[in-house]
Amino acid sequence: MQWWMSMGAVALAYAVGSLSFAVLVSRVMGLSDPRTYGSKNPGATNVLRSGNKAAAVLTLLLDALKGWLPVWVVGHWATAWGLGDGTLAAVGLAAFLGHLFPVFFRFQGGKGVATAAGVLLAFEPWLGLAVLASWILIAGFFRYSSLAAIVAAVFAPLYYGFGDGAAWDVRPPVALAVAAMSLLLLWRHAGNIQRLLAGQESKIGSKKGGGAR
Repeated sequence: MQWWMSMGAVALAYAVGSLSFAVLVSRVMGLSDPRTYGSKNPGATNVLRSGNKAAAVLTLLLDALKGWLPVWVVGHWATAWGLGDGTLAAVGLAAFLGHLFPVFFRFQGGKGVATAAGVLLAFEPWLGLAVLASWILIAGFFRYSSLAAIVAAVFAPLYYGFGDGAAWDVRPPVALAVAAMSLLLLWRHAGNIQRLLAGQESKIGSKKGGGAR
């Protein structure tokens, strides 16, 4: 019974993660499909290039929520359902993978920064806040969303390891999920890394014609 509940929770988390809110919010608000302009990435940063800040903020919050909610639900009722840390970690990773490879959108998704942040906040609130603070610091100083995401991805597993015994107790399955998300984030930003090194990356706030991806 527990095995079926674990599989069901993971499948449901993946389905929730597959909701591409950049596309859905843009449709509801009468905006162009974010996959047709700018970086063509269905994420909050690209939606911001439409000039509609409200749509970008809403996309950001909903993308984070779809990462946070499945993990929070499983974590909150794990004991009652007989689920362990392995299921919790798998649910977080599934929600993240849903954003990267959404079943409802031909498996063509975004880079997963906001969804990863939501997952981390659900795993350990202080871990999520530390990673978010790193993103905000880098983005505010350098004005590159991609650079902020790359730095945050690198530091996330380090923060989790260093916090062991102080802010939280490290759980091996969660540590593996955090490391996997970080590696996937770096992989999804490979093109951004090349453009950053070449000085060709667009900064936060660039319009539809911007070249950042």
